[in-house]
Amino acid sequence: MPTGTSTFWAQQRVLLTGHTGFKGSWAALWLERLGAQVHGLALSPDHVPDLYSQLAPFAGATSTIADINDGAAVRAAVAAARPTLVLHMAAQPLVRRSYAEPLLTFATNVTGTAQLLDALRGSPDLKAALVVTTDKVYRNDGSGRRFVEDDPLGGHDPYSASKAGTELVTAAYADSYFSKAGVALASARGGNVVGGGDWSADRLVPDVWRALHSNVPLQLRYPHATRPWQHVLDCLSGYLTYLHALATRPGLPRALNFGPAADDAPVTVAQVADIVAAALGNGTGWVAAPGDHPAEAPALALDASAAMAALGWQPRLDAQQALQWSADWYRGYDAGTAPRALCLDQLNAYEAL
Repeated sequence: MPTGTSTFWAQQRVLLTGHTGFKGSWAALWLERLGAQVHGLALSPDHVPDLYSQLAPFAGATSTIADINDGAAVRAAVAAARPTLVLHMAAQPLVRRSYAEPLLTFATNVTGTAQLLDALRGSPDLKAALVVTTDKVYRNDGSGRRFVEDDPLGGHDPYSASKAGTELVTAAYADSYFSKAGVALASARGGNVVGGGDWSADRLVPDVWRALHSNVPLQLRYPHATRPWQHVLDCLSGYLTYLHALATRPGLPRALNFGPAADDAPVTVAQVADIVAAALGNGTGWVAAPGDHPAEAPALALDASAAMAALGWQPRLDAQQALQWSADWYRGYDAGTAPRALCLDQLNAYEAL
């Protein structure tokens, strides 16, 4: 298994923030499967349907519904969980929403992370904490060069800038408090994640699914943009492998990229839409969205070789396979298969690779 032995996870109390989101729901299910005691902290899902509600109840888990910026609620959740490990995924994750609500984005992503890390100071049983950011933390010149971990941080839009700020907050708390206490604190920079059960707004694969169901052409803002597409299970296997290693091995890097393999050819937004639509039954195709749109980088790529070297982690699905698995999930959902069964079937298949 890519995430360490089951005996290790069965001994862990994991504080998982953002557990009601798309990636968080998959993470909660995988941690349940590994035997961990999961304590979730997040807002309620903000869209219908949502994967978390469809996977619940989770065995041996607790769920606290609260804002990551509510310091008292965060401190209470930490005290109740007494975590041995923390996986921090709570965030405002949408670029377009960050343009509309920049203050909310900075408050959630930067100040919210500081609220959590401050609450964790002195947590008696804590071994390691991993803060999830994004591939967009790097200062992007649009060249398509694959970013490495020591490239300059930056961000032209509020979302990207807020996540770069999250990195600085994490590094400051690591240097000022956690290292001195013998607690490993690091950040994970994941690529553009796809997978079944995502119904968030402004996400490409669910947008394709919605367009097929509404029988209208999908509108694409930047059809020729490229992104480091990866399946949610590849991304989460990286996070869990990293968190396990942080808790058991000294001297690991404090930040690692998790993205596609170097030989995985770039795939454009339009190609993603075409592949998923064809796998789901074609539909009405796509058109270029009219009007002006907030700026987004034309190309984005990650170099994940440091994670591969440090952790022995490898992505198991290329972009084409990741998109096919995603389409298979939605096709099963449309046929009436329960989401928990769909997710567990894909977890079984992934672990068998």
